[in-house]
Amino acid sequence: MASSEDRAVRLDETQYSAGDGPCLSAIRQQLVVHVSDLTNEDRWPAYTAAALEAGVGSSLSVPLVLEGEAEAGLNLYSTRSHGFAGEDISMVETYSYHASKALRLAVRISQLTEAKAHLIAAMESRTIDLATGAIMAQNRCSQETAMKILRIASNTRNVKLRDIAASVVASISQDPRVRTHFDA
Repeated sequence: MASSEDRAVRLDETQYSAGDGPCLSAIRQQLVVHVSDLTNEDRWPAYTAAALEAGVGSSLSVPLVLEGEAEAGLNLYSTRSHGFAGEDISMVETYSYHASKALRLAVRISQLTEAKAHLIAAMESRTIDLATGAIMAQNRCSQETAMKILRIASNTRNVKLRDIAASVVASISQDPRVRTHFDA
């Protein structure tokens, strides 16, 4: 959530607390919600009371079209009733279209970054599991003892556990029958 001033933050929080309001309706219905005069609004009593108390006379809520589970909306407030004319609404719709494209890209980048982090963590965990298994087989010990051996090696050498595990896996995965010869 981002806002240009505290009143807007409080109005957003009022909508979230009540579970309803013009922005949430705009997001759910994927339609522009224009409240031209809050003194005549009765769909969202908690929001309307808070908005009038904050000195808001009209509001404009526009959904930002995103993909997947992400949802967002743009709220604009005017201290005057009928504070938004047709031209204003069209301009905000155009802006929200472009903002939606940028936000979709940002959400996608964030999702890909998170997926990458999960894959790296899974691969590191798998490497540690493989190294633990190799140590168990070589030393005929329990998984707990094998993990202790890895941790001791990591601490003694001041090398990350995942790097120690990778070197163990690399050392056992080399086939001694295969030799490489280089001619100078």
